[in-house]
Amino acid sequence: MSQLVDQSQVRIKERGAVTNPAVRFDKMTTESVDDGWARDEELPVLRTKVSIEVPRRVISKNTSPDLSFDRTINPYRGCEHGCIYCYARPSHAYLGMSPGLDFETQLIARPDAPAILEKELRNPRYVPAMIAIGSNTDPYQPIEKEHQIMRGILEVLARFNHPVAIITKGTLIERDVDILGPMAAKGLVRVGMSITTLDNKTSRAMEPRVPLPARRLQTIRRLTQAGVPVRVMVSPVVPALTDHELEAILRAAKEAGAVAASSIVLRLPREVSQLFQDWLAEAFPDRAARVMARVRELHGGQDYDPAFGTRMTGQGKWADLMRQRFQLATRRLDLDRKLPELRSDLFKVPPQAGDQLSLF
Repeated sequence: MSQLVDQSQVRIKERGAVTNPAVRFDKMTTESVDDGWARDEELPVLRTKVSIEVPRRVISKNTSPDLSFDRTINPYRGCEHGCIYCYARPSHAYLGMSPGLDFETQLIARPDAPAILEKELRNPRYVPAMIAIGSNTDPYQPIEKEHQIMRGILEVLARFNHPVAIITKGTLIERDVDILGPMAAKGLVRVGMSITTLDNKTSRAMEPRVPLPARRLQTIRRLTQAGVPVRVMVSPVVPALTDHELEAILRAAKEAGAVAASSIVLRLPREVSQLFQDWLAEAFPDRAARVMARVRELHGGQDYDPAFGTRMTGQGKWADLMRQRFQLATRRLDLDRKLPELRSDLFKVPPQAGDQLSLF
């Protein structure tokens, strides 16, 4: 039986999930009950805890036909940003932790990732291709400021001239412009910045520890000024909550310097569905029923349909309308372009101490 955070014994401050459901693999679960003893003392605030993991490998492979890449790196497991809609939440169950509050408070860092990555890239059988970072959990979540694992990974990739695509909501990426700028000049890097809403109140409710939308727009500007191509990701689009902002987000991102755009509708796999509904009932009770009705319309009457090809776009009249709006807006703003492929031909294993140098 997993040791989960008991939300009844702590004060939940600036977190996305309002519950901490049991791990689906556990045969036994516990449930808190009121024993009748009044408590006058104030409950402690739920704090973030970070554990260390030493993986054997850091490059993970995927075969999803919905993705444009076949390999990823995750510097961290779990994400302190606490986005309630995060499709990566169920992955925490495989670690014996809850996809709820545990996902955003019980984090795992992999400080040896840069060194392990270098060993993998030095393997004579390694064939370079773009690595995606941030497709599961955000590499620039708050704990990166202390651990600096992502920066170490970028330093390795830069030395090897290895292509990388980064997805983030974190403005901490500005710290690494000194690495990203020169890589971009070689055609080795691009960034996807996710903006779900321009409304501060909605953003704080849905993604409590993510920098506010205006601050993320500043980051787009800072990156593009350094020559780094940025794609704005209007993801996820939450029907009846943020869908009306689609054109405004695209326009604001274009003004900040974004050169391309993408969009994905809300996905609620496994435990995310109930977590999202619990949050919705508390944060936006007046529109909870309408939001979920539209979500089910998108996914064939279910909370979620995992079918390849439609899981990210949805189906039905509303999905078609959103697709048309997106196409019209991106065409008008010149954001409908496809970014050039990142270069893999520059990849070169740098010499290390003890190597015999060539005479020529």
